[in-house]
Amino acid sequence: MNNLNGILLVIASMAAFTLEDMFIKRLSGEIPVGQILIMLGIGSGSVFAAVALYKRENLFAPAAWRGAALMRSVSEALGAMAFATALSLVDISTVAAVFQALPLVITMGAALFLGEQVGWRRWSAICVGFCGVLLIVRPGLEGFDPSVVLVLIAVLAIAARDLLTRLVDTTVSSTVVSFQAFASLLVAGGALLLITGSEPQAIDARQSGMMLGGILFGVLGYYAIVVATRIGDASAITPFRYSRLLFSILVGVLVFGERPDALTLAGAALIIASGLYTFVRERRLVRQAAQQARESEGAAAAAC
Repeated sequence: MNNLNGILLVIASMAAFTLEDMFIKRLSGEIPVGQILIMLGIGSGSVFAAVALYKRENLFAPAAWRGAALMRSVSEALGAMAFATALSLVDISTVAAVFQALPLVITMGAALFLGEQVGWRRWSAICVGFCGVLLIVRPGLEGFDPSVVLVLIAVLAIAARDLLTRLVDTTVSSTVVSFQAFASLLVAGGALLLITGSEPQAIDARQSGMMLGGILFGVLGYYAIVVATRIGDASAITPFRYSRLLFSILVGVLVFGERPDALTLAGAALIIASGLYTFVRERRLVRQAAQQARESEGAAAAAC
């Protein structure tokens, strides 16, 4: 394993995803969000389709278009609709701060729906993380923005997507799954255009450049995170996913003139701290289970 390169790739990936978000937010002030999703789906989906064809993988294998794989695509579409709409209405730093709760929601979902064991310590960390979310959202208080609820919807949808990924047939390659994810943006974008009553419009050279930038950084970010998970230990690289929040705050301040307040920063700190604790606790339990398995094998060998 090459943890240093893995960490650098994760940081680069988070920076790339932040730049993709920046282009989406900038474009959303000029063209319909549904149209942005459709263009992202066409551009990024074409890249993964080309890769799949190069590898001679079947994009339309029956296993990829039924059951958990199909439900995953639906969750992807709902998450994209909510996330992109939230970016168009809410500060990018606030969106990123709330989105850091995703690992906590995945842990909770795995316990509730996949039967994974989650002890009281991790449940406590999840509760602390959700308190951080409440500090950012501030329901019922002055400064509450109902649009932030869209970020929570996106978190739930993306968590469902990641949980469903574990149930997808193992014969379906990652490239095909990635193609499906971006193909679902075509449906999401079309649905969003219908819901909002917006009409697609022609884009100029400047807007085309921003759109290409969003596609480029989205694909690069995805590729970097895949490579990072293959060459680095999860325990070493995962904490650096939270660098996305730092990049988002930086972009928010420099590009969009945002000024995150104290409650937002405090909430983000709670979310990150609880997420890191949950991850460390999970890794510790995995190591303990592996140690117990080795001891059992040793005892069995000695008995023989």
